[in-house]
Amino acid sequence: MREQVADEQVRIRAYRGGDEEDLVALWNRSLPQDPITLQLFTRRVLCDANFDPEGLIVAEHPAGGRVLVGFMLTLVRRVPMWGDDLEPDHAWVTVFGVDRGWRGRGVGRRLWEAVAAFARARGRRYVSFAPYAPNYFLPGIDREAYPSGAAFLDRLGFRTLYQAVAMDRSLVGYQVPEEVRALQARREAEGYRFSPLDPAHLAETVWLAHEDFNPDWGRVLRESLLQGVPMDQTLISTDPSGRVVGFAMFGAYDHVNERFGPFGVDESQRGKGLGKILLHLTMAEMRARGLHTAWFLWTGETTPAGYLYIETGYRITRRFDVMRCDLREAGDAP
Repeated sequence: MREQVADEQVRIRAYRGGDEEDLVALWNRSLPQDPITLQLFTRRVLCDANFDPEGLIVAEHPAGGRVLVGFMLTLVRRVPMWGDDLEPDHAWVTVFGVDRGWRGRGVGRRLWEAVAAFARARGRRYVSFAPYAPNYFLPGIDREAYPSGAAFLDRLGFRTLYQAVAMDRSLVGYQVPEEVRALQARREAEGYRFSPLDPAHLAETVWLAHEDFNPDWGRVLRESLLQGVPMDQTLISTDPSGRVVGFAMFGAYDHVNERFGPFGVDESQRGKGLGKILLHLTMAEMRARGLHTAWFLWTGETTPAGYLYIETGYRITRRFDVMRCDLREAGDAP
């Protein structure tokens, strides 16, 4: 269905102080599978070092005083993730929503036009939905949960770059399988060790996360400790020389202890089952602390990690399309 002309009374403007409670309420109405609290909104949106009030675009209707009926959050880097890389070609829409009764009336299109203007004014060519670090909410669009949102992105010219999946696993009754215990014993006989993170290995573990995976994982490890996540919620593996070659965490994001990850093993050490051992030992630790579920937000379904999770009993709970729009090709480009 083609979008209708928007209500002329709807005003498109930038965020201003005082919008917060209305924005959170609108968010929770329009994105029912991904609700948020005011506290989380404050921490992950307003306190983001890259947040620009001009990039949080809202649609306001005057009925009943002031009613927010749509929003779109856009970010460009003002602070590099690492070094001096501001990713000057890129902008990110991390979340958007329009009240159900206002869909199909042009509100989303007008929000997008303001977002595209914001990105172009800052020299950006690409707008992605939504693999932004550090404060993404979803890795991409969940077509099953939000079919109208996915169709909207398709119409704007967003194209899928790749797909990601979220997975969950029950920990009720979980025990480390005997085969994993036997594998751990063989590796330990070779000189490998598996233990909670300690100060002596912290810098090396952060560097492994940063260099072998991505700077955001190093940031997550550092910031989770600064925010009070206990160091023993990270397990590490060391090789016979004592070098850190793998790690696995839980509770690193927003103090949600059932959220697993980040998790990785040095590429040179893969194929030895170190990741399998770390995964199972971490799940055992989570279960020992009374947790009933382990889940994470995204991985590639057909990656080695994806296969390991499925083999370990995780099930896919959501699928996401990670998407990007080239503003030079977008239909509303000048």
